[in-house]
Amino acid sequence: MTTTLQPAIGPEAPSKKRSLKRFERYSPIAATVVLLIVMLAFGGIRYDNFLSGQALLDLFNKNSYLFVLAIGMTFVILTGGIDLSVGAVMAMGTVIAAQLLSKGWSPALVIPVVLVISTVLGLLVGLMIDKFKIQPFIATLAAMFLARGLSLMITDRQIAITDTFFQKMNLTHINLWETTTNTRRGVRVSDVYTTWSVVIALLILVIAFVVLHYTRFGRTVYAIGGGESSANLMGLAVARTKISVYAISGLCSGLAGILYSFYTASGDPIVGVGYELNAIAAVVIGGTLLAGGAGYVLGSVLGVITLSVIYAYKDFDGGLNTGWTRVMIGALVLLFIVLQRVLVARRK
Repeated sequence: MTTTLQPAIGPEAPSKKRSLKRFERYSPIAATVVLLIVMLAFGGIRYDNFLSGQALLDLFNKNSYLFVLAIGMTFVILTGGIDLSVGAVMAMGTVIAAQLLSKGWSPALVIPVVLVISTVLGLLVGLMIDKFKIQPFIATLAAMFLARGLSLMITDRQIAITDTFFQKMNLTHINLWETTTNTRRGVRVSDVYTTWSVVIALLILVIAFVVLHYTRFGRTVYAIGGGESSANLMGLAVARTKISVYAISGLCSGLAGILYSFYTASGDPIVGVGYELNAIAAVVIGGTLLAGGAGYVLGSVLGVITLSVIYAYKDFDGGLNTGWTRVMIGALVLLFIVLQRVLVARRK
């Protein structure tokens, strides 16, 4: 009598499948973490003080506005869309703020006005995409030209901001701890600090994380990216959500403009050229699928930090050509797109 062995049908097989899915789900962001550690280690070996407390915090301090841009871009890309207008809308926010402040407006009025204008512009873009079935690339490209043109109509040169509140935000540091450094002239004590712009960016990150992972709206965002027709069949608010993510991106762009004005104490109509590409690169490097439906806003923040490390290389190495930073960013984006394609192919 022969006995045929049947494959195990129990908790072990589903457990293995779940483990494999979990691995595929987190592998892009895990790759980002590993890459970031390697890049930081390389910088620490090659450059003095690269891993000092202040140098690490400056990765955040110098790029708080890019964090907010990437957060807004994450919402859009998760639905399978794209937003090319974020850099221009950010510039528009800086010049509107600078112009209104120069006319004596209170910051308590200026900041909401900038945020409302940028949100309305994003809302109009979302309506164009949803109601008129215009491709996001075309709609946001038109918005980019519109926002940049409006910025240059307001002013064709940089405007210094002398408002007390903006100056305070520009100069005030949040001291975290003190460090001592031995130098030839003796021991030097210095403060390790961050800025209020970083605090605001981190607050936006927390809000975005909660919205995407713990609300119906967030689940709808992921569902649209996974398959818009399926999301419609499930009875989800697809149209409203698609419009809303572009409004959120516009809001984040306006806020990024305010943070940039805090950082430079100025408004500049030509700032932000190419920032939309940096935001997209950060989201892709952070593990969000360009096709939508998978990714994490925390990954996008890691993507921004990765870009910040690349720019820090140039700050620490004066002989490094600016072109190399672009080459490195392009190579990383290509690498992560290939990784995404491999993971998508494995799922099929």
